[in-house]
Amino acid sequence: MENIDWDALRSAAAEAAQHSYSPYSKFPVGAAAFTEDGRIVSGCNVENVSYGLTLCAECGLVSALHLSGGGKIVASVATDPSGKPLAPCGRCRQLLLEAGGPDLIVDGPGGPRNILELLADPFTQEDLYDGNSE
Repeated sequence: MENIDWDALRSAAAEAAQHSYSPYSKFPVGAAAFTEDGRIVSGCNVENVSYGLTLCAECGLVSALHLSGGGKIVASVATDPSGKPLAPCGRCRQLLLEAGGPDLIVDGPGGPRNILELLADPFTQEDLYDGNSE
């Protein structure tokens, strides 16, 4: 965790928030992550008049991860446009776990923490195959 430039990540997330499409909530959010190979990937929230179709910033981040070559993320943060860290919602905690694995560090209002502190007893790939393999 000591090698992570949290200021750079927060800045990238704040920049991404500037591109948010949030006409309904008026709550722009950006997310950014470092990949294991040193890239920064980012995303922003994209709302829809049918609220259930809204995409959180972390959704855009995970899409950008795969679009830019894949791999794993090692550190992540979501912020408002000023760079203030925000807590990821439950859906996004699950997305982040799959994109980064159990060692992922996520910054938020309480400071950087391991993803498993934010998402206790997560549903993982192992759960899909536990007892179901032939």
